[in-house]
Amino acid sequence: MFAITAITGRVGGELANTLLKDGRKVRAIVRSESKGEPWAAKGCEVALASLEDAESLTKALTDVEGAFILFPPLYDTEPSFPDLQPRIDAVCRALAQARPRKVVVLSTIGAEASQPNLLNALGQVEAGLSKLTLPITYLRAAWFIENAEWDVAAARDEGILRSYLQPLDRGVPMISTTDVGRTAADLLREDWTGQRVIELEAASRVTPLQMAKAFSNALGRAVDAQIVPRDQWEEIFRQQGMRHPLPRMQMIDGFNEGWIDFKDRGAHARKGQVSLDEAIANLVIRKA
Repeated sequence: MFAITAITGRVGGELANTLLKDGRKVRAIVRSESKGEPWAAKGCEVALASLEDAESLTKALTDVEGAFILFPPLYDTEPSFPDLQPRIDAVCRALAQARPRKVVVLSTIGAEASQPNLLNALGQVEAGLSKLTLPITYLRAAWFIENAEWDVAAARDEGILRSYLQPLDRGVPMISTTDVGRTAADLLREDWTGQRVIELEAASRVTPLQMAKAFSNALGRAVDAQIVPRDQWEEIFRQQGMRHPLPRMQMIDGFNEGWIDFKDRGAHARKGQVSLDEAIANLVIRKA
């Protein structure tokens, strides 16, 4: 039995479906019965729990071979991440009491970066869980290709990809969420001791120019990549409703300046199988 948090998302859903196809038993950890119904229909056990509630999470993680933990992404947060530590504490208590045989935690490229930025949150997660005496794998995934979902409308309607990643010909480590889910499934079926870090990126790095070309191929129209000047970011993000844009801006700076990267530029990272064109085409289809 494998317990999976965030099963209703892209990564958790792909992970669960991969395990089910392999004949493994899955316990879907969800916040409400309605969210669990589609997974119950697929033959999963359903457990109601949240990362904030150590008691319910302990029950959900008890008597399982492996567990997948995904902390909700932080997009608009104060630099101190005030809502994060209570979740870390609850997850630590639940894992310490339930003691699954092994745990895979979704982390990120840049989790170890010392410079302030949004990805420090998952560095804080890794540090918090490191105190546990359990076999834990921190899956540090590259920039999700599916983040480009927010670019579909402008690419389709205007023929423009507005890029915060720059310069336009600089390759960035990226990965499809499909590959993240499948890799997490592979890791849960492995055995290891202690705690380890596994890095994951696509077979080749992706430039904004290549991203625009992938949109062109998927949409059947020309799409041009255009740089969004750095001095306009804060105003744009605040217009989008953000109250705390600085951590996000610092994260993008890290990718652009190269201090957010795998330590050996991915030489020892696992590689995904989903191509950029395939991932973008799937995004376009979903947003049609």
